[in-house]
Amino acid sequence: MRYRLEIVLQKPVKKVMETFDSTENLKHWQKGFVSFSPISGELGEEGSKAKMIYQMGNREIEMTETIIKKNLPHEFHGTFETTGVYNTQENYFEILDENATKWITVSDFKFTNFKMKLIGFLMPSSFKKTSYQYMIDFKNYIEKGISVAEK
Repeated sequence: MRYRLEIVLQKPVKKVMETFDSTENLKHWQKGFVSFSPISGELGEEGSKAKMIYQMGNREIEMTETIIKKNLPHEFHGTFETTGVYNTQENYFEILDENATKWITVSDFKFTNFKMKLIGFLMPSSFKKTSYQYMIDFKNYIEKGISVAEK
Protein backbone atom coordinates (compact mmCIF):
# COMPACT_ATOMS: atom_id res chain seq x y z
CA MET A 1 0.00 0.00 0.00
CA ARG A 2 1.54 3.30 -1.12
CA TYR A 3 0.27 6.83 -0.62
CA ARG A 4 1.41 10.46 -0.65
CA LEU A 5 0.46 13.24 1.77
CA GLU A 6 1.48 16.87 2.11
CA ILE A 7 1.04 19.77 4.49
CA VAL A 8 2.28 23.37 4.60
CA LEU A 9 4.09 24.44 7.74
CA GLN A 10 4.16 28.17 8.48
CA LYS A 11 7.76 28.10 9.69
CA PRO A 12 11.15 28.57 8.00
CA VAL A 13 12.81 25.35 6.84
CA LYS A 14 15.62 25.83 9.39
CA LYS A 15 13.12 25.67 12.28
CA VAL A 16 11.31 22.73 10.66
CA MET A 17 14.61 20.81 10.42
CA GLU A 18 15.61 21.58 14.01
CA THR A 19 12.27 20.25 15.24
CA PHE A 20 11.93 17.29 12.84
CA ASP A 21 15.50 16.03 13.36
CA SER A 22 15.31 15.98 17.18
CA THR A 23 14.42 12.71 18.90
CA GLU A 24 13.55 14.80 21.98
CA ASN A 25 10.64 16.32 20.04
CA LEU A 26 9.05 13.04 18.92
CA LYS A 27 6.87 12.87 22.03
CA HIS A 28 5.35 16.23 21.12
CA TRP A 29 3.99 15.20 17.72
CA GLN A 30 3.83 11.40 17.66
CA LYS A 31 1.01 10.37 19.96
CA GLY A 32 1.84 7.27 21.96
CA PHE A 33 5.60 7.73 21.61
CA VAL A 34 7.39 6.21 24.62
CA SER A 35 11.10 5.90 23.88
CA PHE A 36 13.92 5.98 21.35
CA SER A 37 17.08 3.92 21.86
CA PRO A 38 20.04 3.78 19.45
CA ILE A 39 20.99 0.27 18.28
CA SER A 40 23.85 0.84 15.83
CA GLY A 41 25.57 3.46 13.70
CA GLU A 42 25.96 7.16 14.36
CA LEU A 43 22.72 8.43 15.90
CA GLY A 44 20.53 10.15 13.33
CA GLU A 45 22.81 9.45 10.37
CA GLU A 46 22.37 7.26 7.29
CA GLY A 47 22.63 3.57 8.12
CA SER A 48 21.92 4.04 11.81
CA LYS A 49 19.32 1.88 13.55
CA ALA A 50 17.22 2.66 16.59
CA LYS A 51 14.49 0.99 18.63
CA MET A 52 11.29 3.00 19.01
CA ILE A 53 8.49 2.11 21.41
CA TYR A 54 4.90 3.35 21.18
CA GLN A 55 1.92 2.77 23.44
CA MET A 56 -1.23 2.34 21.36
CA GLY A 57 -4.19 1.68 23.57
CA ASN A 58 -3.29 -1.27 25.75
CA ARG A 59 -0.64 -2.51 23.27
CA GLU A 60 3.03 -1.66 23.30
CA ILE A 61 4.55 -1.58 19.81
CA GLU A 62 8.28 -1.87 19.30
CA MET A 63 9.76 -0.99 15.92
CA THR A 64 13.18 -0.63 14.39
CA GLU A 65 13.99 2.56 12.49
CA THR A 66 16.75 2.51 9.88
CA ILE A 67 17.76 5.79 8.28
CA ILE A 68 18.31 5.18 4.57
CA LYS A 69 18.78 8.76 3.33
CA LYS A 70 19.44 12.01 5.13
CA ASN A 71 19.88 15.06 2.96
CA LEU A 72 18.50 17.85 5.12
CA PRO A 73 16.88 20.27 4.58
CA HIS A 74 15.55 18.56 1.45
CA GLU A 75 14.83 14.95 2.36
CA PHE A 76 14.88 12.29 5.04
CA HIS A 77 13.97 8.64 4.36
CA GLY A 78 13.76 5.70 6.68
CA THR A 79 12.33 2.26 7.16
CA PHE A 80 10.27 1.19 10.13
CA GLU A 81 9.87 -2.50 10.92
CA THR A 82 7.60 -4.13 13.47
CA THR A 83 5.76 -7.42 13.72
CA GLY A 84 3.90 -7.90 10.47
CA VAL A 85 4.76 -4.51 8.95
CA TYR A 86 7.63 -3.06 6.90
CA ASN A 87 7.17 0.64 6.13
CA THR A 88 9.36 2.83 3.95
CA GLN A 89 8.80 6.50 4.74
CA GLU A 90 10.13 9.20 2.41
CA ASN A 91 9.99 12.80 3.65
CA TYR A 92 10.58 15.74 1.32
CA PHE A 93 10.75 19.39 2.33
CA GLU A 94 10.19 22.26 -0.10
CA ILE A 95 10.95 25.87 0.80
CA LEU A 96 7.92 27.90 -0.24
CA ASP A 97 9.22 31.19 1.11
CA GLU A 98 11.27 32.40 4.07
CA ASN A 99 8.47 31.50 6.51
CA ALA A 100 6.77 28.50 4.90
CA THR A 101 7.84 24.92 4.20
CA LYS A 102 5.90 22.18 2.42
CA TRP A 103 6.32 18.70 3.93
CA ILE A 104 5.56 15.83 1.56
CA THR A 105 5.55 12.21 2.67
CA VAL A 106 5.43 9.07 0.58
CA SER A 107 4.61 5.97 2.61
CA ASP A 108 4.90 2.42 1.36
CA PHE A 109 3.58 -0.31 3.66
CA LYS A 110 4.29 -3.98 3.12
CA PHE A 111 2.54 -6.49 5.34
CA THR A 112 4.46 -9.62 6.29
CA ASN A 113 1.96 -11.75 8.18
CA PHE A 114 -1.65 -12.78 7.68
CA LYS A 115 -3.08 -10.62 10.46
CA MET A 116 -1.50 -7.39 9.13
CA LYS A 117 -2.34 -8.28 5.52
CA LEU A 118 -5.96 -8.61 6.60
CA ILE A 119 -5.91 -5.30 8.49
CA GLY A 120 -4.22 -3.60 5.53
CA PHE A 121 -6.88 -5.00 3.20
CA LEU A 122 -9.88 -4.20 5.41
CA MET A 123 -8.75 -0.84 6.79
CA PRO A 124 -6.23 0.78 4.41
CA SER A 125 -7.50 4.27 5.19
CA SER A 126 -6.54 3.92 8.87
CA PHE A 127 -2.83 3.92 7.93
CA LYS A 128 -3.20 7.06 5.83
CA LYS A 129 -5.31 8.73 8.52
CA THR A 130 -2.68 7.99 11.20
CA SER A 131 0.13 9.32 8.99
CA TYR A 132 -1.78 12.51 8.30
CA GLN A 133 -2.59 12.96 11.99
CA TYR A 134 1.15 12.86 12.77
CA MET A 135 1.64 15.62 10.18
CA ILE A 136 -1.15 17.74 11.70
CA ASP A 137 0.27 17.18 15.18
CA PHE A 138 3.73 18.23 13.95
CA LYS A 139 2.20 21.37 12.40
CA ASN A 140 0.36 22.21 15.65
CA TYR A 141 3.52 21.66 17.67
CA ILE A 142 5.86 23.69 15.48
CA GLU A 143 3.43 26.53 14.78
CA LYS A 144 1.48 26.80 18.06
CA GLY A 145 3.54 24.86 20.62
CA ILE A 146 0.71 22.35 21.13
CA SER A 147 2.12 19.00 22.28
CA VAL A 148 0.39 15.62 22.19
CA ALA A 149 2.60 14.39 25.06
CA GLU A 150 0.68 13.33 28.13
CA LYS A 151 1.40 15.61 31.03
